[in-house]
Amino acid sequence: MSIKVNKITKKYGEQKALDNISLDIKTGEIVGLLGPNGAGKTTMMKILTCYLPPTSGSAEVSELDVQKESIKVRRKVGYLPETNPLYHEMYVKEYLNFVAGIHKVKDRKKKVAEMIELTGLTPEAHKKIAALSKGYKQRVGIAQAMIHEPEVLILDEPTSGLDPNQIVEIRNLIKKIGKEKTVLLSTHIMQEVEAMCDRVVIINKGKIVADDNTENIYKYAKAEQKILEVEFDKPVSEKLLLQIKGISKVENNKNQMLIYFDSKEDIRKEVFNLAVKENTAVISMNLQGASIESVFRELTK
Repeated sequence: MSIKVNKITKKYGEQKALDNISLDIKTGEIVGLLGPNGAGKTTMMKILTCYLPPTSGSAEVSELDVQKESIKVRRKVGYLPETNPLYHEMYVKEYLNFVAGIHKVKDRKKKVAEMIELTGLTPEAHKKIAALSKGYKQRVGIAQAMIHEPEVLILDEPTSGLDPNQIVEIRNLIKKIGKEKTVLLSTHIMQEVEAMCDRVVIINKGKIVADDNTENIYKYAKAEQKILEVEFDKPVSEKLLLQIKGISKVENNKNQMLIYFDSKEDIRKEVFNLAVKENTAVISMNLQGASIESVFRELTK
């Protein structure tokens, strides 16, 4: 396992930021750590990067204990905190060379050039960090986290404050990195999780409330209803729709209808047949199931 967390508890006074959490992450996984503000995500990341000791329990990164072998763990981990700690008065190349020196990287010039190319910093490499956009500053942060070739990358809100184009660029970069390394990232953007992550872990009030791969996380939704969004070319009787087995409610907006039904039923054929009977055409039909956002809201509300 790249990351192994065993019954970790972290207290601040009487408050438990993490409550008896256990978690295993395999090499090569991109794992999204989700949770509302104050759920314990950043605390977990700080423990794994040796910035905070746990109150009880243990954690390992690359089979190294984060408390007993913290210096060795730091060599194995690349970390991008939520607040990107850059030296704004330094030039991009100068800063990355400085970080590489701290990590005692061999052939620093070559490694800095590699990171600049990998993270797409080439057009801005001659600038001072203060002159960069937020997106390029995030790229510098990711480059410094990777420059010593860590086995594990821990990224806290890597796309925070970026515009849509920058988000796509950073997302593609993380997916590229994740092919070779283990990545644990936290985010509040649910689309990011669906686009980047192999697995989702949801924390609420210091406890893990869901943990599964991205395709299966929807099973944690307790809602027993689905929604079928249908557009007809002319109105269809709500009364007739409600006679179809499984349909519990219909919301009508002219020719567009939201049909709520029991998740165990598949009503699409019946709805289509009714439209034919009523001499109307189905223009579009869209089945809405649970989303990661709906699972998140249900488990953390």
